[in-house]
Parts: sequence; structure tokens; C-alpha cells
Amino acid sequence: MKILIVGIVASGKTTLARKLSKLLGIVHYEIDSVVHDDINNVKRSEKEQKKIFKDINKEDNWIIEGTLRQHLFYLCDMADKIIYLDIPLKVRKKRIFTRFVRQLFGIEKCNYTVNLKMLKLMYKWTSDFENNRMEFEERLFTYRDKIIVVNDKSTL
Repeated sequence: MKILIVGIVASGKTTLARKLSKLLGIVHYEIDSVVHDDINNVKRSEKEQKKIFKDINKEDNWIIEGTLRQHLFYLCDMADKIIYLDIPLKVRKKRIFTRFVRQLFGIEKCNYTVNLKMLKLMYKWTSDFENNRMEFEERLFTYRDKIIVVNDKSTL
């Protein structure tokens, strides 16, 4: 089974991917870890990203989670199922702040520098997503036969 979990910041993608990975015994990958080369502290080219995702796709089973950037929609073609986490804005805003505080005090790990700039960026990405939601969903829902929409935080 090839599962793609998508949503905006603080929608629960990583949490769900970890739970499903453990439950199903399937390795999960984070889109951000493919897009960004943390060892060399650079963003990989789209060509490099595509090669990595093609290599992952050679596996029989995988879970890939993250924010679906425009140039990564080919992941939808690779997936058997797409889980779209469409959690209410109010819940996501609260999660962003809670995560920031937990990371700031070292309670929760992260792969980026925790600072006010990053907090502001997360709120900006959330706002940008809301402003472009219709366009994103229009494109995503062309994969109707694969999509499971989760819009209730209590199901996670």
C-alpha cells in the first residue's frame, strides 16, 4: 500500500504518518526531508527530489507525508490512497503556537531553527493555504477515487 498524507502546517500529517507506520509496519517519509538536504543545509533541486521520490516509489509499501507543493503533485499519481487532512483553521492556529512553545523548551524535536521568524512563517503558510484553498483542492480532487478527507481532529 502506498499512502500519501497531505495537509497544511499543523494538520496532523506527521502524527498520523507515525501511527499508520507503526500500525501497518510501513516506513514513512517526510516530504520536507526530501525537499531539504539537512546535512548540507540546502534545498534540493526539483530534479533531485523527483529522483528520490522515484526511488522510494520502487518500494511495495510506503507512507509519504507533508505539504503538497505544486511541483510534487506527481506523488498523487504514485499513491494508492491519499489522505487529505483538512483540519479547521482555528485548531491549526492553536497547534502551531503549542508546537512552537514545546519546541522552544525542548519538549518536542524539530528539524529547523525555532524562532519567531519560523512561527510567523507557519502562520503565513497557513494563511496562504486558506487564500489558495480552492485552487489546491480543485487539483487534488482530480484524484477522487484515491482520496480520503479527514476534517475532524477527533478522528486523529
